[in-house]
Amino acid sequence: MNAAIRAVVRKGVYHGLEVLGVYRGYHGLIHGNLEPLSLGSVGDIIHRGGTMLYTARSDEFKTQEGQERAVKTLKERGVEGLVVIGGDGSFRGAMQLTKRGIPAIGVPGTIDNDIPGTDFTIGFDTAINTVIQAIDKIRDTATSHERTYVVEVMGRDAGDIALWAGLADGAESILIPEAPYDLDEVVERLRRGNKRGKKHSIILVAEGVASGVEVGEEIRRRTGWETRVTVLGHIQRGGSPTAFDRVLASRMGAAAVDLLLEGEGDQMVTIQKNEILGIPFEEAFKQKHRPDLSMYQLAGILAI
Repeated sequence: MNAAIRAVVRKGVYHGLEVLGVYRGYHGLIHGNLEPLSLGSVGDIIHRGGTMLYTARSDEFKTQEGQERAVKTLKERGVEGLVVIGGDGSFRGAMQLTKRGIPAIGVPGTIDNDIPGTDFTIGFDTAINTVIQAIDKIRDTATSHERTYVVEVMGRDAGDIALWAGLADGAESILIPEAPYDLDEVVERLRRGNKRGKKHSIILVAEGVASGVEVGEEIRRRTGWETRVTVLGHIQRGGSPTAFDRVLASRMGAAAVDLLLEGEGDQMVTIQKNEILGIPFEEAFKQKHRPDLSMYQLAGILAI
């Protein structure tokens, strides 16, 4: 997100705009936590994870009164347009602001990659690379001790992290919310590998489909093999962003400024087939995110 913030500020300054940063999201917007951002204030942040503006949930903003207070703050500060970096909830708030006279553009930022209408979201590539690095380390131990490892990754409603990381790291089985799984088949795959002399196995589980601990215990019960479980948790949400994420965030942040300068609002910046586009929020909300299940099928084929 820092790379996107940097792009918004510097693209805005390039066009002669004054740019304010809203600290702590809609909560900060309601309570007037806005500060001017200059070229220097966004220096040395492109390589940092997280967001320099911080983030916070705001139940107050979900109310009509909260939204009216936010609009009042913006108008008092002379704000003519807003860039909102976030996900579904953030974008629904941006829609309400646009309806109330403050044009808002959304930039999709979530590690889950689960926002419809865009091929990728900011943070996803960094998250899967973090998972891959962790699995590579786990594989060293798994090989040395000849064990089966179950790795639970984030993905409550979307299995993109598990799918991409599992395919990239050669996991024997990948369990995601969007595809049914049969634990008998998972165990059978492990047995086949064992028969051909395979010394270790990696099973990747998205948190939304099952508990990694429960899956590990069931595999151990059915096979009698020593099985270990690793829950990666919030380590997936931090770290220095990858080159892909930095470039994506920079392109999207700059595009958001262009859309505002063109008089647009109520739109989300997307990347589709490597082209940066703006689409109406409503168009995105009508769609349903689905991972590329052909990748899921390929992962199964390559793990025979």
